[in-house]
Amino acid sequence: MNKLITLKIEMSYGPVMDYIYPAVLCDNDNCVLVDCGYVGSLPKIEKALQCNGLPPKAITHIILTHQDHDHVGAAAAFKQKYPNVLIFASAEEAPYISGSQKSLRLEQAERLQKELPAEQQEFGKTFCRLLRSVEPVPIDRMLSENEVLPFCGGCQVIATPGHTPGHISLYLEAFDTILSGDSMALEQGRPVLANPQFTLDIEKANVSMQRILLHPARRIICYHGGLFEKENV
Repeated sequence: MNKLITLKIEMSYGPVMDYIYPAVLCDNDNCVLVDCGYVGSLPKIEKALQCNGLPPKAITHIILTHQDHDHVGAAAAFKQKYPNVLIFASAEEAPYISGSQKSLRLEQAERLQKELPAEQQEFGKTFCRLLRSVEPVPIDRMLSENEVLPFCGGCQVIATPGHTPGHISLYLEAFDTILSGDSMALEQGRPVLANPQFTLDIEKANVSMQRILLHPARRIICYHGGLFEKENV
């Protein structure tokens, strides 16, 4: 029996409190976690899974949509505690997640640090430290555009570059739903680019968001913002 579960996990950065919405795909053979939170969030992920009737050890796969710290931050800790889990990501994002190349987000943050006014310097340094604290994790399988994974009757990989170069989203035909990662976010229920000030290629990001919005799937689960139903446009 196929199930799509959306987790709701509180996260904070300084005084700012927000929520992230990782998803879990369950069928008769697999439980797949899509994105796995920020550094230090493994206990919150475990609790959210348990609250939905899933023991964390039941997770068979983790799909990472891209390299950002709030999506991959707990991946290494999860793998260390549950070593049988297999971790998937796009071929373009894999080197940054596995640590064979320096995170593009960290490179960006270090570059911007030099331009910050004095009153923002400490914030910038703290953010750089946070990015450096992300532990690398090996990628067991690299995914490509239009590949259909055998989860819940078919989980199609959609290339949605822009936020990062190899960002992917996932289309779940059985649920008429797309998991957008950071290719789209919600603000007050409206679709927006996720953190446009940090988006690495704003033009590609806009194209990717439109691709998601124009896709026939009626529902989009945004990692930042939760559920969006297209009839609400």
